[in-house]
Amino acid sequence: MSSKQGEPKVYKAEYIWMDGAEPTQKLRCKTKIIPIGQEPPNWGFDGSSTNQATGHASDCVLKPVYNCPDPVRGGPHRLVLCEVLLTDLTPHPTNTRAKLLEVAEKYKAHDMWIGIEQEYTFFSGIKPLGWPDNGFPAPQFGYYCGVGADEVYGREIVEEHLDMCIDAGLMIAGINAEVMPAQWEFQIGPCGPVQASDQLWIARWLLYRVAEDYGVSATLAPKPVKGDWNGAGAHTNFSTKAMRESIVACEAAAKALGEEHALHIAEYGAGIEERLTGKHETCSYKQFKYGVSDRGASVRIPWQVAVDGKGYIEDRRPCANMDPYVVTRLITNTVCSRAK
Repeated sequence: MSSKQGEPKVYKAEYIWMDGAEPTQKLRCKTKIIPIGQEPPNWGFDGSSTNQATGHASDCVLKPVYNCPDPVRGGPHRLVLCEVLLTDLTPHPTNTRAKLLEVAEKYKAHDMWIGIEQEYTFFSGIKPLGWPDNGFPAPQFGYYCGVGADEVYGREIVEEHLDMCIDAGLMIAGINAEVMPAQWEFQIGPCGPVQASDQLWIARWLLYRVAEDYGVSATLAPKPVKGDWNGAGAHTNFSTKAMRESIVACEAAAKALGEEHALHIAEYGAGIEERLTGKHETCSYKQFKYGVSDRGASVRIPWQVAVDGKGYIEDRRPCANMDPYVVTRLITNTVCSRAK
């Protein structure tokens, strides 16, 4: 792997892509050895093993679209996020990024910023990490932003994941323990819709990869435990240039989302009806409402935005398992197409 002088001649490129699993795509990855100084080229894979092709015509193409340092392997190695193409080099039907690119380009003058709050839950085997083998932990209260071995489970994984996201150069904004024990959150952004979505997928991959070393799985299931326990979302904060200048534009954006509520609900992650029940800090998926500082609303206007008279709003409907390319495309299109 290295020359006699000790300088590496090649690097490991971890190609990462989304498969064709339904109703929620999974991440796939494989390694290519590339000479130092050469950019990651297009590559291929067996689409018949990822629900993206049939056996008699199984080849699909990986097109690198974003790469960053690989904090798992270190050194010169890279993480390479890819779009999936057909062999004629057109977007594969499962390639949701291509559709986002079109919308982001169409409305680039609005200067959309996105920040995504990714919630997830650690599992050890068939139960959440740290939960008793029989029965349940104490009811929800002390776990949110908690501290102590009786309140928090998996912090060592969370801290390592945070460090790796920073080392990868991702725009990670923070972390916190969430309402249900073994549930956590990290935030990506704010940045543009495509950048935020690309980086969220890389951050998800790093989360799974770090947890793997601990023998723990991280799930994005929107309702990982039935009953009186919080679900897991991917609250999506956003602003256009106009919203960052006037709360009138913020309120107009909230109303625009309400006009397309059914469309968004249908695309905001499988199992959304289990999470958006009207309980556990949610508004029912059957209803749309927005309000200042209201975590029981579909869309929340932060109190500071109301005070400042400008800023951003939070779409609280997306599930933890949502596709960020789809969600940011829908928000950008719905809001910007109705902006005056």
